[in-house]
Amino acid sequence: MEVMDEYTRLRTEMVAAQIARRGLRDPRLLAAFQHVQRHLFLPQPLRSHAYEDRPLPIGQNQTISQPYIVALMTSLLELKGEENVLEIGTGSGYQAAILSIMARTVHSIERYQELADAGRARLVRLGCYNVQVHCADGSSGWPQAAPYQAIIVTAAAAAAPKPLLEQLAEGGRLVLPVGGSQGQVLQLWTRESGRLDYQDILPVSFVPLRGEFGWSEDDWGTPDKEE
Repeated sequence: MEVMDEYTRLRTEMVAAQIARRGLRDPRLLAAFQHVQRHLFLPQPLRSHAYEDRPLPIGQNQTISQPYIVALMTSLLELKGEENVLEIGTGSGYQAAILSIMARTVHSIERYQELADAGRARLVRLGCYNVQVHCADGSSGWPQAAPYQAIIVTAAAAAAPKPLLEQLAEGGRLVLPVGGSQGQVLQLWTRESGRLDYQDILPVSFVPLRGEFGWSEDDWGTPDKEE
């Protein structure tokens, strides 16, 4: 019980200092981050670092993102609670767990079978029953459940993948990092009256998006960890 109390204290401090203090103050967003126990999405040896302001490794050269970046990307989706959401890059499942609280349904795509299986089991164990995890090429999206009112990509593409733009609903919002190993920018895409527009938000650094509409091993080289 003492350990759980300590995690609760650290999580409360994380929400206040890393998210709310930086200007993200939507009550639903803050409540979701207070509710989801980030340490449960990490290997046991790293759990003591769960609420620090940095990404952490989860295996397969992938990371669990910095809490502020997860919160920022989620906030840019402007979720109200009734959306069908597509997430590219399940990873640990932490982002999907946040989305499960803030949207109606979540389809999460993971390239690596080991991470997909672990993430699916973790999300079920934590009661995130509105999330479906699929092991597939995330750069192609998941057309079976399209259109999506919100799409979030947690790996960097050279450009916004065409299939994802095609699966974005009217009035929908797509958030993703765009760029390569030397630099990336977080972009917000919107579809209004059939027209697609985007704006740059801030510089970021993510692992590469792999797949048919992502980076190839030859183009990027060895995957970098998110910073």
